[in-house]
Amino acid sequence: MKELINKLKGDKGIWSFVALLGLFSFMPVFSASSNLAYLGHGTGNTLGYLVKHFAHICIGFLIIYWVHKIPYHYFRAISKAGLPIVWVILAYTLVKGTVIAGANASRWIQIPFIGLSFQPSTVAAIMLFVFVARYLSKTRETPITFKSSLWELWTPVFITLMFILPANFSTTALIFSMVIMLVFIGRYPLKYIFFIISSGVVLLVFFVIIGKAFPNSKFFSRVGTWESRIENFTSKGSDEDDYQIEKAKIAIASGQLYGLGPGKSVQKNFLPQSSSDFIYAIIVEEYGLVGGLTVLLLYLLLLFRFVIASHKANTLFGKLVVVGLGFPMIFQAMINMAVAVELLPVTGQTLPLISSGGSSIWMTCFGLGIILSVTKKEEEIAQEKLEKEKREEILQKLIDRELEADLEEADLNNSNEDFDSGNYSITDNSKNPMNAVLK
Repeated sequence: MKELINKLKGDKGIWSFVALLGLFSFMPVFSASSNLAYLGHGTGNTLGYLVKHFAHICIGFLIIYWVHKIPYHYFRAISKAGLPIVWVILAYTLVKGTVIAGANASRWIQIPFIGLSFQPSTVAAIMLFVFVARYLSKTRETPITFKSSLWELWTPVFITLMFILPANFSTTALIFSMVIMLVFIGRYPLKYIFFIISSGVVLLVFFVIIGKAFPNSKFFSRVGTWESRIENFTSKGSDEDDYQIEKAKIAIASGQLYGLGPGKSVQKNFLPQSSSDFIYAIIVEEYGLVGGLTVLLLYLLLLFRFVIASHKANTLFGKLVVVGLGFPMIFQAMINMAVAVELLPVTGQTLPLISSGGSSIWMTCFGLGIILSVTKKEEEIAQEKLEKEKREEILQKLIDRELEADLEEADLNNSNEDFDSGNYSITDNSKNPMNAVLK
């Protein structure tokens, strides 16, 4: 075990908190999967879902390990080359989509011959954040102008968001907010940021207006869902989202201080997304306020480590990569918790590293791997500096010893010269030193 830990490079705090969240996720997922186990005349055995989640977590940690071995500056080129590929996949997903449990899920795509479904928007978010960090960290001879950034930065950003928006508004809003935060930290001119935000709002309103004009179009089919969720959040409507929120609130109220106990949740049998979107409500029901606050504290500690890692990064690109990939994970967790307690309307955002699901866990782990690659580089630089200081210290000691030896030899030679030509002599016929006489 000690050898395995020694092989894990990078920030040990991030490794620790990620491992704690991953280990904690097993019991909530095992418990909350009961409704899925009964779905479609199932047996109710959740062991299969636990094994599946265990496989997802193990693969996720392997992804972290493999990715953190890659020098993070390689991702500068990968983001630039990979973004157009992501656009093609997003466009295909938007047109083709897939069906999950009989419902339209145009944000998902199924990999042929494998049967694995994944959400391309998670890949697009990582690529886009690294791409933005790359642009902001480029060495320039002249300051950034709006004209140049409009083509080099904002055109790729808006193309990516354009492909995500029709199927997933919450993810689009989260990505856009994180990009704005990233460019603000990267010292992009503030007046340009306000213009971009205004342009984004105008484009969103324009999209909604067209969606209401063509409600039957597949491209604008989610506009009605967005409206209903906002209306139900601001009023006392009654639909599926309102039903989920009510059950989540009952679960949280039932948990009280210490919870009902692991596996003893009642509302998991009524919440349709109890193991993913609303798993935080099940956590509070089974582990109480103490469990809910512990999970919140783990995410906040992880955020704290991200801040430290960003501060310690030796390059601007490294600093922005940590912020761009680390902060969205924490904000996504906060959004998931806020939905469970009805602070926000239903968004469909999962709880990172805890909710069940393959692609969401793997993409989160991929981003964590890049962050740990940045912190690993910091450690390597610190280690090289320490080794250099040790070498200089050893060299200085050797020099000091040589100087001392030279001084001793010089003193000895001077003493011999003084003795041979000095004021004392020994008579030739004397063999006893006591017979030495003054000249």
